[in-house]
Amino acid sequence: MTARNPLGWVFDPTPEDNARAQSVAFAVLRILLGLMWLYNVSWKRAPDFGQDAGNGLYKYTVYAVDYPVLAPYAWVSEHLILPVFPVFGWVVLIAETALAVMLLTGTYVRLAALLGLAQSLAIGLSVAYAPEEWPWSYFLMVGAHLVLVSAAAGRVLGTDGVRAGTTSARTLGQVWGGLAVLVGAISLIRSVGDPLAATGPLLGSSDPSLSLGAYNLLGSLVLVVVGVLLLVGVRMARPALMRAAAILGVVAALSLHAQLGFTDPILGGNTTSAAVYFSVALVALLVGRSPARSSAPQSPLVSSS
Repeated sequence: MTARNPLGWVFDPTPEDNARAQSVAFAVLRILLGLMWLYNVSWKRAPDFGQDAGNGLYKYTVYAVDYPVLAPYAWVSEHLILPVFPVFGWVVLIAETALAVMLLTGTYVRLAALLGLAQSLAIGLSVAYAPEEWPWSYFLMVGAHLVLVSAAAGRVLGTDGVRAGTTSARTLGQVWGGLAVLVGAISLIRSVGDPLAATGPLLGSSDPSLSLGAYNLLGSLVLVVVGVLLLVGVRMARPALMRAAAILGVVAALSLHAQLGFTDPILGGNTTSAAVYFSVALVALLVGRSPARSSAPQSPLVSSS
């Protein structure tokens, strides 16, 4: 695009490629899809995933049988999935958590896009014909992930970009460390009046289906500590601090998965909170493995505009 003739650029059938603008646009799409999966894991509740109450993931899985989109998939759901439903629930939770973490952090984005493509197809084949569903939602989900399969969507603010030398590891670490501190601090303030209550959902809303998780006082403190360790680690090029952030984040996430559905988690979180911990931990781990790249990208993208 040129500043002299922006209108001409809009209507030009063969505009000049702008590598930087394309990478940013792909990154925005990647992050939006990551936020979608991040919220989507919030209602996947172990250990039965809604089977006893007939709601949650179980309800939508049964739709594949009650409102079949494709007869073979309905047969698979009825005879192979529903008889072992709790196992299936864990597979879905793990897959969608991985999608949220990989897309938000820009890690192995093409692999995540392929996984997201398959998961979007599976969801569409389960619920597209159910009452109050809009089949185009799932066509669009499939299409969006298909775009990421062929796009370098992790080159901007992604660990793929750090490995490729197109994103500063230091910048990526500061963004994620700052986000962890901000989210943890807000939740910490809101937890003061009731330290055991998980107040994190106030950071998001069910209306736009956007959430960054739930945290009580202890969970908020852990998130702040993880963020501070990552921030200090990248600024001082201390891999040990970044590894400590990664370990603490993974332990926090695993503790939530071990407790949710069985007892009140000591961190007061939910499955979305676990995905946030995993995301910060993954960034800390991968950035900490390449401290020499923490100061600047090796080969920045060149814009042709």
